[in-house]
Amino acid sequence: MPNIKSAKKRVAVIEKKTSQNKMIKSSVKTAIKKYNAALAAGDVAEAEKLLPATVSVIDSAASKGIIHKNNAANKKSALAKNLNAAKAAAAEQAAAAPAQESAPAAEETPAVEAPAEKPKKTRAKKAKDAE
Repeated sequence: MPNIKSAKKRVAVIEKKTSQNKMIKSSVKTAIKKYNAALAAGDVAEAEKLLPATVSVIDSAASKGIIHKNNAANKKSALAKNLNAAKAAAAEQAAAAPAQESAPAAEETPAVEAPAEKPKKTRAKKAKDAE
């Protein structure tokens, strides 16, 4: 426990700043969790709306020095990467849906099998054939 007046003040100031930093870190984590929950639910439109707000919270924390700028960049990059992956998966499902509807029609027509390719010879087999 500090005895000097200035040391007592430093303790009080540090406690106040620590609580503010915790509050901002918590808001970053909450924003990221909301965004990830929207992605997990498959709601790409909601995630697109949440992305700018989440990035803003992360940038705010980085500008205040609460998280490092590279940490902020990594977080934003991961958010964008996850959104792009979700968009691609949604587009893939949309493209697969018409293909599945036309699949029963394709089953009615007899399929022609492609000729099987011969396996390539390995070095050991070539050496054995050469003997």
